[in-house]
Amino acid sequence: MGIQIAPSILSADFVNLARDIAAVANGDWLHVDVMDGHFVPNFTIGLPVVERIAEVSTIPLDVHLMIDDPDRWAPRYVEVGASSVTFHLEAALAPIRLARELRGMGARVGIAIRPATPVEPTLEILSEFDMVLVMTVEPGFGGQTLIEETLPKIRTVRSAVDQAGGEIMVQVDGGISADNIGRVVEAGANVIVAGSAIFGSDDPGAEVSLLRERAKG
Repeated sequence: MGIQIAPSILSADFVNLARDIAAVANGDWLHVDVMDGHFVPNFTIGLPVVERIAEVSTIPLDVHLMIDDPDRWAPRYVEVGASSVTFHLEAALAPIRLARELRGMGARVGIAIRPATPVEPTLEILSEFDMVLVMTVEPGFGGQTLIEETLPKIRTVRSAVDQAGGEIMVQVDGGISADNIGRVVEAGANVIVAGSAIFGSDDPGAEVSLLRERAKG
């Protein structure tokens, strides 16, 4: 699989969201962060807005749930149009059961881990998921700087995925820009989430193309 770019609307203009979504139609996935103000200290959007986004986006929705009780809520996001749903290992009560439920609904399933969370518990259940999201900043806010210490964790996940011989994707999210995308790709990531780098530019679509080019090395 080649490198995939997932523009994150966390850094988009929420007053002109349809405009900004259309501007990044050359992305592979539209990354949508759902925060509840409990699991992370920020609050963004919920089911009604995600449902409407799914109706207007021309690229699939990659929903990242930074919420408590994903066991209850994650299936609802598939129902309203998410093609991919990622939940946090730290928040799920029964991650294997939830992953199997979401897959049974036809969605791609990701498991996310925060920078300080050990990667080993995720590797033990790797086959249950389609993607591992390694957070390269503490989740909750856009515009942060990539934590360099997360690069070894990306390498560990990539090594485990390669040894398993599956098609599991390695996603990174947090502080990714044209200046450092090469380092996370070299570490093993193949799905790149970027928010402020894309929507903070004068031409978001051109920035998506630049990230894709820089990822090739």
